[in-house]
Amino acid sequence: MIEILSAGPDGIARAATLLRDGRLVAFGTETVYGLGADATNSAAVAAIFAAKGRPRFNPLICHYPVAAAAWEDTIPTALAHALAAAFWPGPLTMVLPRRAGSAVALLTGAGLETLAVRVPANRSARLLLAAANRPIAAPSANLSGQVSPTSAAHVLAGLRDRLAAVVDTGPSEVGVESTVLDLSGATPVLLRPGGATLEALEAIAGPILRAGPPDDPLAPRSPGQLASHYAPALPVRLDATAALPDEALLAFGPPCPGAGTVFQLSERSDLAEAAARLFEGLRWLDSEGHRLGARAIAAMPIPPHGLGLAIDDRLRRAAAPRV
Repeated sequence: MIEILSAGPDGIARAATLLRDGRLVAFGTETVYGLGADATNSAAVAAIFAAKGRPRFNPLICHYPVAAAAWEDTIPTALAHALAAAFWPGPLTMVLPRRAGSAVALLTGAGLETLAVRVPANRSARLLLAAANRPIAAPSANLSGQVSPTSAAHVLAGLRDRLAAVVDTGPSEVGVESTVLDLSGATPVLLRPGGATLEALEAIAGPILRAGPPDDPLAPRSPGQLASHYAPALPVRLDATAALPDEALLAFGPPCPGAGTVFQLSERSDLAEAAARLFEGLRWLDSEGHRLGARAIAAMPIPPHGLGLAIDDRLRRAAAPRV
């Protein structure tokens, strides 16, 4: 049974407890309502993808109560500090290099070496983030492809049976998602227009490039841009029904014959569990398999439905010709 919580102290405390316990909690920000989960918990993050029916692994935005907390997980540039001073708290997301040792789950950042971070302007949201005391991943709290929610009622209409609670903070003030600005390269790139206008950003940042079509090399941090993506050093062979002697195995369900070095995504063939473990598995096999003499990674078939579509998408990018 979903809990509908107020934005008062008791509701904030209860929502923070649920988030720390790995549950999904929707909450309002000044942009839209977000579907929140502990960004350091890969299983909780995988539950976001399952709840939304999200068709592929897209980097999720990590939310923080103050800028200093966001800098603990990222490496801010001088421009990032200047933009934070001007726009945070507020509807601006910055994509920055991920700091070594960050506890944010690999799944949250889609296996990239960057993280998307922001400090929302909504006071109740910041109180919740402070009470949770960890970064919170929170895409819009709606089924993938549907209109973003700007009230608790919108969230309940779409996700009532898919989350633990919703914190009713009233209608969203801005009503459109945050602007996403990639600061991981030499020149800022606008990945998504939103609540912070381009004109206001350029007044501080100077000229900002706009992300081009999906194959534009200027936009490598935007979801679904590259055919070859998160590719381990070892080549990946898809849809394996048997492992060759020189292959490490990424298993889903009972391991196929011939496997020596094995990483199990989900022994019980659970797609949410497999999604939560995918990036960990690829990294582990890349390292341990190579140490044991493996020359490739064989990936067992993944059912092409639900989160299986996302897992298959990421594996196909890992197996694509290197560019």
